[in-house]
Amino acid sequence: MVGVIAILTVATVVGRTLERRATTPEGRATIANLNARTRSWWVMAVVFGAALALGPVATTLLFAGLSFMALREFWTLAPSRAGDHRALFLSFFVALPIHYLLLGTSWYGLFAVFIPVYCFLALPAVSTLAGDVTDFLARQARVQWGLMLTVYMLSHAPALMMLDTGADPALLVLYLVVVAQLSDVAQYVFGKLVGRTRFSPNVSPSKTVEGLIGGWATAVLIGVALHGLTPFTALQAAGMSLVIVVAGFFGGFVLSAVKRDLGAKDWGYVIAGHGGVLDRVDSIIFAAPVFFHLTRYWFTP
Repeated sequence: MVGVIAILTVATVVGRTLERRATTPEGRATIANLNARTRSWWVMAVVFGAALALGPVATTLLFAGLSFMALREFWTLAPSRAGDHRALFLSFFVALPIHYLLLGTSWYGLFAVFIPVYCFLALPAVSTLAGDVTDFLARQARVQWGLMLTVYMLSHAPALMMLDTGADPALLVLYLVVVAQLSDVAQYVFGKLVGRTRFSPNVSPSKTVEGLIGGWATAVLIGVALHGLTPFTALQAAGMSLVIVVAGFFGGFVLSAVKRDLGAKDWGYVIAGHGGVLDRVDSIIFAAPVFFHLTRYWFTP
C-alpha cells in the first residue's frame, strides 16, 4: 500500500506539472483525463485499503456493493422487457445478498454452486410465469450472464479470504487487485507513450500491442516483487501474475466487445476518468476466479 501511495503521489505531481505545460487543446484534454483518473485512484485506494484494514466483513461488504453497482450498470445498458422484471428483482435483492452471505460465512460448497446451479434453474423458471416468450432465450442469457459476471465471478476476489494458504488472506486479495489494476494502468501508460500498433480497433480502439507488452511485463515484475505477501516463490509469483494479467486483459476485452455491441463507450460515469464501476473491475471479474482456483488447488492443504 505504501508503494501504491508513492506511485499515486508521483502521478499527482507529474499530472500537475504537465497540466501547466500543456499548450494544445488535445494535450490539455489528455492531461485533464489523466488527472481525473489519478484523483479517482486516490479515492479507490483509500476505500479499498480501509476495507482490508477493517477485516473480512468490511471487504466482503465492499465487494457486495461493487457487485450491486456493476449489475445495475449492466442492466442500465442491456435491453430488457417487463417479463424480465421478476428475474431481475431476484438477481439484485435475493441472489446477490444470499451469495455474499454464503461467502461471509465461508460456506464454500454452497457458495460455489448457488448461482451457477440453483439460480441458473430458478431465474428462467420464474421468468416463464410472465408469459412473455419474445426473445426468451436471449433475454435469459443476459440475466444469467449479468449475474455470473458481476456477482459470481467478482466475488471470487474476497473469497480468497476463505483460503488457508499459510499467508495472510487479506494480502492475497491485495495482491490480486494490485497486479490486475496496475496492469491496466501500465497498459494505458505504455499505450499512450509508445503505442503504435492497434491490437483490435473494432473491439477496443485504445489498446495497442506495445501497450499490452509493456503493461504485462510491468505487472509481472510487480507481482514477483510482491511475492513475499503470498505463499508463492518468486518463480511461482511470475506464473500467477501472468495468469492474472492475461485473464484480466480478456476481461476488459470481452466487456469492451459487449459495450460496442450495445453502442456505449463506458458502462457508467460514477468514477471520474474511468467510466463506471464495471469499467474498473472488468479485469478482476475474469482474473479473480482463475486466481482463486489455482491458489486453492495448488497452495492449500
